[in-house]
Amino acid sequence: MTHTITRDDRMTGPEPAPAGPPVAPPPKLRRRPALIAAAVALVALGAVLAGWAWSATTNTQEVLAARDTIARGAVITSDDIARVRINADPALQPLPASAYDDILGQRAALDIAAGSLLTEAATQAEPLPPDGMSVVGVALTAAQAPGLTLRNGDRVRVVLTPGEGADAPTGSPPFNEAEVVGARTDKMTGALVVDLLVPRAEAGVLAARVATGNVALVLDSGER
Repeated sequence: MTHTITRDDRMTGPEPAPAGPPVAPPPKLRRRPALIAAAVALVALGAVLAGWAWSATTNTQEVLAARDTIARGAVITSDDIARVRINADPALQPLPASAYDDILGQRAALDIAAGSLLTEAATQAEPLPPDGMSVVGVALTAAQAPGLTLRNGDRVRVVLTPGEGADAPTGSPPFNEAEVVGARTDKMTGALVVDLLVPRAEAGVLAARVATGNVALVLDSGER
């Protein structure tokens, strides 16, 4: 027997699923020109700063400078000098940091102020005393020394003074001319100790006069 499909049979079947909520469209991205411009400016600024830092680094040099004041004639030690970095300048001719070991043990050829750059003219390798000269130390009280601060290179005279109740000395010249090559205060006694450069032939006479304590130092001219 043949079954005939009727209209009702065609309408019979599973019911369609109910429709869900409508899908919202994706949000549109908003461009912000101000933020983009700011980002570009930051990138450009970073490039400029990097270039400046590179230039500043490549245009500097490491040289030698004085930590503290170095008196003329003083032996230069590691406590006196330091390596510093400065901007390169063709007008300056400081000693490079590579000369550090060579400078140690040399003497200052002139007074070097603290913070000054060292140059070849600022140091000398000649020993002190030079040939034919001697150094004699003189310990002086405040009454025996000049009122001005003594510096290396000052020209002075060591003058004989009479002892208590004695007359002025006679005979040999009552003074010795000398050059100051060092001056310091003795922390134990408070006396001013002055190193004097004199001809070797006069060193013995000067030392004998100094030993009596009856001397005074007269400043004639100074390196000021």
